[in-house]
Formats: sequence, C-alpha cells, structure tokens
Amino acid sequence: MKKSLYTLFKKDCRMMASGKFFFVALGSLLIYTLFIHFGYLKFMDMDIYNVYLYDPAGTQAQASLLVHPTASLEEMDAMLEKDANGVGIDAGDGRPDVVLYAGSEKVDRHRADYALSLLYSGSSYTPETVGGNTPEMKKRKEITCELLFIEIVAVGFLGIASVLFKEKQMGVIRIHAVMPLHRSLFIFSKVFLFLLTDLVFAVLLTVLNVGAAGMGSFLPAVLVQTAILSLAMALTGFGCAMVLRDFKQFSLAYLVIAFFATAPVFLTANTPVKMAWARYYPFYQVYMGLKNAFFGTAVTSPVYFVRAACVIILLFGIVFAAFSREMGREG
Repeated sequence: MKKSLYTLFKKDCRMMASGKFFFVALGSLLIYTLFIHFGYLKFMDMDIYNVYLYDPAGTQAQASLLVHPTASLEEMDAMLEKDANGVGIDAGDGRPDVVLYAGSEKVDRHRADYALSLLYSGSSYTPETVGGNTPEMKKRKEITCELLFIEIVAVGFLGIASVLFKEKQMGVIRIHAVMPLHRSLFIFSKVFLFLLTDLVFAVLLTVLNVGAAGMGSFLPAVLVQTAILSLAMALTGFGCAMVLRDFKQFSLAYLVIAFFATAPVFLTANTPVKMAWARYYPFYQVYMGLKNAFFGTAVTSPVYFVRAACVIILLFGIVFAAFSREMGREG
C-alpha cells in the first residue's frame, strides 16, 4: 500500500507540475506580497480604528486628539453604522463603556483596548490585548488572513478540479478502474498533496508579509485552520469534478460555490452588512478561527474540532461514493 501511495503521489506531483499549478501558486504568492507591501500598506490609513466618544460631562480630560467627540449617543451610533470598524465609548455616567458595532469577540478586544488607550494618552496605560501589534502589524495580519482564505477557497478549489478533469480527458481514471488499487488511495494522494501545498503557501505568505519574529506563537494555530479549510475545499473540488461532466459545467459551479463561500464571510466580517445567521455558517467559523489564530487567540473548543472532523469525514465519504461511480462508469 505504501508503494502504491508513493507512486500515486509522484504521479500527482508530475500532473500538477505539468499543469503549471505550482507556477500559479508561486505567482499568487508574489502578487499578494507585492500588493501588501506596495499597495495595501502604502495607501491604507495606518490608524487602527476611529474612536468616537460621548462624554457630556467632560470626565475624560486625558483623551487623545485622535478621539472624535460626539454630541449624543444617537450621533455616536450613526457614526458606528457608517464605520463598522470604529469603536464607540459611552462615558455618559462618568465611566467609559466600550461600544462595538460588530465582529469577533476575541479580536474586538483588540479594538476595545486601543480605544481605551486613547482615553489615557497622558498616562502609562498599557492595553492588555493589543500587545506588540502595531497598527501596521495589525493591518498585515488582517490582509494576510483574508488573502490566505481567498487563495484556498478559490484557487485551491479550482486547482484540484482542473487536475482531475485533465486526468479524465487523458484516460487516467479509466486505467485506475482496471488496476488492483484501493480507490481511497487515489483520493488521499491528491487531497494530501493539495493540503501540503496549502500549508507551505500559508507559511511563506505569513513569513513574507507578517514576518518571522514571534511567528511560533501563532503559526501552528494558523496552520490548523488552514488544514481544515484546505481539506474541505479539496474534497469539495474533487466531488464536483466527479459529478460534473466537463470543465464548462464546473466553471458555473465554481463561481456559485466561491461566491457563497466568501461573500457572506467578508460582508459580515468587514462591512456594516451583518447577517445574524453567519455565526453558524461553516466558512465564517473557519475564517474567524483563522483570523483569531493570527492574533494569538486560537480556537480551543473541542466541539469546533469535532464538527470540523465530522464534516471532512462526511465529504470524504461523498467523494468516495462519487469516485466509485465514476470508476464503474469508466471500467
């Protein structure tokens, strides 16, 4: 079995190399890195967040000039509706209470601490959660997380399907249908290769754009979330390639799946458009798990990992059934 798996793995590596997949992945890495260094960071405002303060009694005398005063709670709420990433501080009763429009609870602690630090600009207040994340580093982590998510969902999903359609045209599946080879090895070889590629891509993207310093504190958690997303998308792409007849049919399915996998996630996470059901959406949960991992607040809930494992096992079962049907058709 080991020899057969090794032979399949070498064949899959050659297929991916001939299909220029590694070249495309390297090109994506280069484009993302250039975009972050010479586009995103250069033209994005490096202030972490806008902070809005309601303080009718003037109790926050040490507030920084970066804080935007508001005349009423209604005005502050209106500002937060326009600026989903902003932070409001209600000091109407003399005690500053942080108001966040929406987002991940763990990552939002970062916003809360930053806002409170501006109230005590003349003292030695030290934020608890911000830590060593400068405004630039926070931007780097956020955009790196988003690009990694897009790469795996879109490019990785498309990559495994394109390789399989090419093998179907070459008659590779027809050959395997008559060979005494366990069908699960064929699936495992491809999924493992794409998983390995995605993990290497995640490491390189993080090193080039976040930096190697302190990477050991959050990279393992990032790789765990990357692995979950990679396995899910590779198996989904494999299943689509087995069910659909040709790449034209797959192109439509690809657009639909990629849209529904990313649009609700980024709308809920990064814009004022909030969807209450998104917190139960698997892609949103993985995305927030990935984002929290970049900021050192890794998911530790056993329930989360049990659910992820069940989904991957279910996808593998569906793919195995679809592949067996395709093999029977070819045989």
